Amino acid sequence: MTDLGTLKSVPLQEVWKNEASDFTPWLSHNIGALGEAVGLDLEFEQREAPVGGFSLDILATEVGTKRQVVIENQFGATDHDHLGKLLTYAAGYDADVVIWLTEELRDEHRQAMEWLNQRTGSETGFFGVVVQVLRIDDSRPAYHFDVVTRPSEWRKSTISS
Repeated sequence: MTDLGTLKSVPLQEVWKNEASDFTPWLSHNIGALGEAVGLDLEFEQREAPVGGFSLDILATEVGTKRQVVIENQFGATDHDHLGKLLTYAAGYDADVVIWLTEELRDEHRQAMEWLNQRTGSETGFFGVVVQVLRIDDSRPAYHFDVVTRPSEWRKSTISS
């Protein structure tokens, strides 16, 4: 009989105490891992990028095309406030790629992201990504990006080319 460990989910705040001061800087240094998850070669540009009186968590570009990528982080479940922020930041930077990175993507917001992907042109893509921290038994924690919403395969190839 094979002896297997137990996979456990770890609350994000056990690894990153604060979204803005701990998680966002970590993500800015590990932007390539997020890019790999969504299928884009991302390059970090700026943290807390200004949009009027507001601040976008991370501004990035797609390597090669220089397309603008806005990334909004959110601990906990998605909410309408962050959806509004996401759209404001996307408009402020005329973004081609919009990534909402969250601990839990509520069904209503997943549907909104899918609707945006269906209604926007092929030059714009919306990604809903759930970030998880996992541990096998008492091992070191490991991150995992689960891409829940993305442009369709046809649109994805258009965005990443």
